[in-house]
Amino acid sequence: MNRRNDIVEESITIPGEISRVREISSMLLKKLKAHKVSEDALFDIRLCVEETVRNAIQHGNPSDKKASVKINYRIEPGLFTIEVEDAGAGFDHNNVPDPTHDENLMKTSGRGVYLVRRLMDKVEYNKKGNKVKLIKYLK
Repeated sequence: MNRRNDIVEESITIPGEISRVREISSMLLKKLKAHKVSEDALFDIRLCVEETVRNAIQHGNPSDKKASVKINYRIEPGLFTIEVEDAGAGFDHNNVPDPTHDENLMKTSGRGVYLVRRLMDKVEYNKKGNKVKLIKYLK
């Protein structure tokens, strides 16, 4: 972990176990609360971190407990950044069905990427599609 004044930066590698999702989000929320982040931003970040890490484990690494997920995050005044990378083949983030279209409204899954895009200020994927960077501006 790197700490400079009011900047927290850390890299974590976790095994592909769903049980680790809440552990990661709880740890991040604790650190964000210390930076006096608003409850609204904490809600958005928690939902997006849990969704992104869960997707990396379930879809990126198809629940392979031997495959790891790399997480790099940075908290600084006014900004939260997190990168989540799985060991999978990736996916085409431009080809994700829109869950607000009529034919998708009743589906029980497929809303995660949409929610992350709506709740974070910036979402970037690498070319392969197995690494996502989320950015939230903190007020």
